[in-house]
Amino acid sequence: MRRASPGIDFVEFVQQRSGALFRTAYVLTGDAHTAEDLVQEALERSCRNWRRVAAAEAPEAYVRRILVNLANDRWRRLSRSGERPAAAPGAEHADPRDAYRSVELRAELVTALHTLPMGMRTVVVLYYLHDLGDQEIAQTLDISPGAVRSQLARGLAKLRAALPRQDVPSAPPTSRGGA
Repeated sequence: MRRASPGIDFVEFVQQRSGALFRTAYVLTGDAHTAEDLVQEALERSCRNWRRVAAAEAPEAYVRRILVNLANDRWRRLSRSGERPAAAPGAEHADPRDAYRSVELRAELVTALHTLPMGMRTVVVLYYLHDLGDQEIAQTLDISPGAVRSQLARGLAKLRAALPRQDVPSAPPTSRGGA
């Protein structure tokens, strides 16, 4: 995880880390517009309390937690209202002879990822996209490290079932630890 230097100002932080925050939001939501809205709201909340955020041991992790909480809140609201959260477009009509198959595989993986429950999806995204360990994910989501490992294992099993290929890791690696 990348740490902001002590005394980093908000504008510098946004310039350096907004791309990574957007990628996280996009993978969690599957929609670019929703991801942009979530990043904007997370950055707005962070800006209002920037002294506290900048003083944190890892400001990016602090803002990422805000982002994840906003995504989870959005998902809960949509679930309660009966709406279906937007999912990333799939590659159902892809030509297998296409030279850009890896792009299609990524689209298929993102689509399959959006079939997972939000909590499970969040664990998979934080583990593989951000390379966070069990402890860091547990702290971010306020769950136990055991719950992280369980969610990760079940999430990977569901992804393997949805994508019966070698593209999905066969099993979660052993605990990465983390602080």
